[in-house]
Amino acid sequence: MSAIIKFQQVSKRYTTHTVLDQIDLDIYQGEFIGLVGVNGAGKTTLIKSLLDLCEIDTGKIDLFNVPHFNAAARTQLAFLPEQFTPPTYLTGKQFLHYMVKLYQQPYDLNKVECVCQAVDFPIAALSQSVRHYSKGMARKLGLISCFLSEKSLLILDEPMSGLDPKARAYLKHYLHTLKQAGITLFFSTHLLVDVETLCDRMAILHDGKLQFIGSPQACCAQFNTDNLEHAYLQCIGVEHEMYISALSGIQKA
Repeated sequence: MSAIIKFQQVSKRYTTHTVLDQIDLDIYQGEFIGLVGVNGAGKTTLIKSLLDLCEIDTGKIDLFNVPHFNAAARTQLAFLPEQFTPPTYLTGKQFLHYMVKLYQQPYDLNKVECVCQAVDFPIAALSQSVRHYSKGMARKLGLISCFLSEKSLLILDEPMSGLDPKARAYLKHYLHTLKQAGITLFFSTHLLVDVETLCDRMAILHDGKLQFIGSPQACCAQFNTDNLEHAYLQCIGVEHEMYISALSGIQKA
């Protein structure tokens, strides 16, 4: 099976700082893969590189066997950035009308209502101006627009950011239904519990390199633990004893 996303020896530098260092990663149709890393690890840069929103220094990226800098490579995907603010002069309904038109999809009221319910977004809020939305509501609106796109590939940068526990539970359930339908999901996250419950594989980005690629279970096995958080910390070079010692110091302070 050929990869629908292929990173080959991708590197990106900002002045003297190497953010991405010879990244190799293949993502396959129907796969859910989570990109994990500390703040500033380069997760967003990797996603922006994939979407040709920032220029890579070396390497090659293909989407559906098309070079990533070719606009045709992005016709089968929907993207939601981490910092997402819909136009405040629109209502939620107007924003969705605009987005489905861009995606060349009809505005199907029944489907809109189903997707809104799936992410715990009140239908009545669609008639309100976006300027009155909370961060979580705006986030949900962006997710809804992606789900209405009918694209086979979803790329989401921190999709759970700003969502309350109920909305996160609803969203994860809906994502499971999309997986059953054969949708591919590539997303960045800080939430290891979401990686455990959603992902076929995870990719840990640290110090510019992918330090681990594999299933959450394989990550635990590699680092001889049944706790993904402990495995992650070991993967990025933080020993469990150092972690406990740091917590003890905080508690004493």
